[in-house]
Amino acid sequence: MTVSSRPRRTLLATVASAAALSWGMSLPTAVHAQTPIKFQLDWRFEGPSALFLQPVAKGYFKQAGLDVTVDAGNGSGGTVTRVASGSYDLGLADIAALMEFHANNPDAPNKPVAIMMVYNNTPAAVFALKKSGIQTPADLAGKKLGAPVFDAGRKAWPIFAKANKVNGATWVSMDPPLRETMLVRGDVDAITGFSFTSLLNLEARGAKAGDVVMFPYALHGVKLYGNAIIASPKILKENPAAVKAFLQAFAKGTKEVLANPDAAIEHVKARDGIINVELEKRRLKMAIDQVIASPDARAEGFGQVKLPRLALMASQVGDAFATKTRVNADAVWTSAYLPSAADLNVLPPKK
Repeated sequence: MTVSSRPRRTLLATVASAAALSWGMSLPTAVHAQTPIKFQLDWRFEGPSALFLQPVAKGYFKQAGLDVTVDAGNGSGGTVTRVASGSYDLGLADIAALMEFHANNPDAPNKPVAIMMVYNNTPAAVFALKKSGIQTPADLAGKKLGAPVFDAGRKAWPIFAKANKVNGATWVSMDPPLRETMLVRGDVDAITGFSFTSLLNLEARGAKAGDVVMFPYALHGVKLYGNAIIASPKILKENPAAVKAFLQAFAKGTKEVLANPDAAIEHVKARDGIINVELEKRRLKMAIDQVIASPDARAEGFGQVKLPRLALMASQVGDAFATKTRVNADAVWTSAYLPSAADLNVLPPKK
């Protein structure tokens, strides 16, 4: 059996290398055919998850010698914890949640590291209804805001409030499914949530888009980075070539998704048959316009960060999240595994 299986492994490795070269990328030589990779998303299978499902469905990961499993998540904090525990090799998580984990667990032996920026801007935003009289961030002073306790926008609220000189707001906690419902009912004056999630949820609960006031953090003085691909120290140490191959294949799939988002939703539908296809097309396009191909992303380059901006964010997160220790920006990010500039040239032309 040993004699017969060796040629097959050699053939698979050869095919994987040839395929990788055919898309204009060099496959790292240390990657063996079908290296298993467990990847966890930050949330359910929705429009933006097409970025990761596209290279699976198109076989780009397999062509790179990887057997990638993509699972849904239940929040960035959970993804960070599971990658830290070794349950997953890689994941998608809010880099603020990663910073919080590092600063609150300084002695943890396996702190994940961010290796590619996907959402150059945080999707966090404040939402209100026009009938409330809230027209500017200053109008949020003294108002009642609602969000789950772990919501990214709520946790970063002190940064938004400082940037916009908002004082005296109070918070009401609820489970995620109730957030938009409570705003529509008038139980709270405003909510925080992801821009491409809460707006669609409000519409689903009877609010018209024209009746909603939205204050994206990124457009109101808060230049926080959003979700990044994170990796366990174990895989970075033991198989860096597999990590590089993953990011190369992901970049190829991402370029296709950004060029034709409507078609990519079929891969999301394949993973969750009950999604509303048209809704998820809208969600994906909003994510692309607002946080993936945003002006900041175009200025800095897809997948990359500017270290001064990251350092400022680390300081802001430490203050806003009241972490046990200060956040070390150098410890949460590395660009060592990023593909070439040509491979990262994935953003579509400006409209």
